[in-house]
Amino acid sequence: MGGAHADAEAGVIRPGHHPLGFGAWAIGGGGWQFGWGSQDDAKSIEAIRRALDSGINWIDTAAVYGLGHSEEVVARALEGRSQRPYVFTKCGMVWDAQGRISKVLKADSVRRECEASLRRLKVDAIDLYQFHWPVESLEEIEEGWKAMEALKREGKIRWAGMSNFDAKQLERIRGLAPPTSLQPPYSLIHRDIEKDTLPFCEQHGIGVIAYSPMASGLLTGAMTRERVAAFPQDDWRRKSSDFQEPKLTRNLELVELLRKVGQRHGRSPAEVAIAWTLRTPVVTGAIVGARSAEQVDGFIQAGDFRLTTDEVREIEDFFRGPRAP
Repeated sequence: MGGAHADAEAGVIRPGHHPLGFGAWAIGGGGWQFGWGSQDDAKSIEAIRRALDSGINWIDTAAVYGLGHSEEVVARALEGRSQRPYVFTKCGMVWDAQGRISKVLKADSVRRECEASLRRLKVDAIDLYQFHWPVESLEEIEEGWKAMEALKREGKIRWAGMSNFDAKQLERIRGLAPPTSLQPPYSLIHRDIEKDTLPFCEQHGIGVIAYSPMASGLLTGAMTRERVAAFPQDDWRRKSSDFQEPKLTRNLELVELLRKVGQRHGRSPAEVAIAWTLRTPVVTGAIVGARSAEQVDGFIQAGDFRLTTDEVREIEDFFRGPRAP
């Protein structure tokens, strides 16, 4: 998943494999802390199968999505398929009987989570197993990372990575064993990783698979103020500042620029947003969520779309504000 050497070794995302992966966060459904509102499982399965039939060959989920439900839906979608995609999942966010979520990376917890994910996903091994979020204790992170390496030796996972870690945390665990990949949020409106994390990954051959390149639906071109106002109560986006003023107006203005750029090529704003994320070689893949087959159709061609240097500059100019005459 990293530079060419890591890609060739890992067999996770190699050259020629699809740069887009199917993101299974929203298909976890509603009724939990970070849910997206209710979701029809039949539509989720249809979306996954449409993505796979269209060439996508990796799926990213997590144990906590829907408190185990997303992994179960992924397993149902894969039943009976002769060609299985790579399946990535995550650990480190555990829940109690009341659905309260906490972050734990202790070795015994990582191992229990892995066994539970293997059962839910109905696979013999997890292709890429990732720490979902760091914990405050660096010692606990190291303990959990040693457990990941043990799971790898036992053949229960093939490759180990992490999500939402920064450069300092990556450096700490790199001394124990190099991670295959990092999964950070990365989009036109969330660019924090550009300062330290992306350069660190590039320097050390750690592949970057960006999540939320369309900013949780905000940059798709389908989002409106009315749609935001109608979000169900259990959609986590209701509480996100990206979907509230003053940011919402600015973000919707950005979408209109993406629409203008895309129209020159017959592309959607979503495809432009994804292509912008993939413009740098250190980003080896982008995770794109979908809740229906129609949503898959709206972004599936983004993997082979590249922005010109002038178009990247045009988009960057949006963030610099109006130019002086």
